Amino acid sequence: MELTLNSTVELNNGFKIPILGLGTWELKKNDCVQAVQWAIEAGYRHIDTASFYQNEKQVGTAIKDSGISRNEIFVTSKVWDTEQGYENTLSAYEKSIKNLETDYLDLYLIHWPKKLRNETWKAMEKLLNEGKVRAIGVCNFSVHHLEELIEKSSTVPVINQIQITPFHFNVELINYCKKHNIAIEAYSPLTHGHELQNLKILKIGKTYGKSSAQILIRWGLQHDFIELPRSKNREHIFENADVFNFSLSKEDMTILDDFDEEFHILWDTNDWV
Repeated sequence: MELTLNSTVELNNGFKIPILGLGTWELKKNDCVQAVQWAIEAGYRHIDTASFYQNEKQVGTAIKDSGISRNEIFVTSKVWDTEQGYENTLSAYEKSIKNLETDYLDLYLIHWPKKLRNETWKAMEKLLNEGKVRAIGVCNFSVHHLEELIEKSSTVPVINQIQITPFHFNVELINYCKKHNIAIEAYSPLTHGHELQNLKILKIGKTYGKSSAQILIRWGLQHDFIELPRSKNREHIFENADVFNFSLSKEDMTILDDFDEEFHILWDTNDWV
């Protein structure tokens, strides 16, 4: 099926999530409001935030002022480390929806696999059962964290949001998620800017008349990852959405797959207990 900006992925609970979203990590104050407004103008209908980002109010303001109905925009937020635990998570959820000026979240995620993750998950299941969130998932979970969660819970996460690019291509984790029908969301798919001048990426981009950022996003989309590029630049936000009028060849996908050098933008959680 040909991908478009309106394409979605069906999650394991039946809800659908847009395949391209705007990441908002490190977007502050008016930069965040403008970025979300520009993304919505460009056609994005998926915004990813977190309590830790301290920009939920700005995200909520931008969505409210956009004139687009709330039910047309998929909104994700996350439980931060200090908010974990059963009662703390329920309180954190209330703070997030108040900041976002919404009655519900489309997706609620555990931000990192910390010690209280199982108690946190029970609280998220309660929110799910009460209809306060439409789906629940995790971020940065390694295989053993997912195994533990699935073993101790009746609810399989709909998503694992992880750092994944051609430079960090964790095949074992990807295969585990696919086996258990856990969708993969890629944060920082643009390597936080570190590899945008990589000569091999630039060479492939020249073949298609596309930027390095567009090549990296398209690579993820063709692997069926949900992509969350972040920018506060209007031109880049629109450019990042202009990835549906070309396809990478099998040969170029293979070349990109072989870039893996375990490049971590943030922490590697494989050795986290």
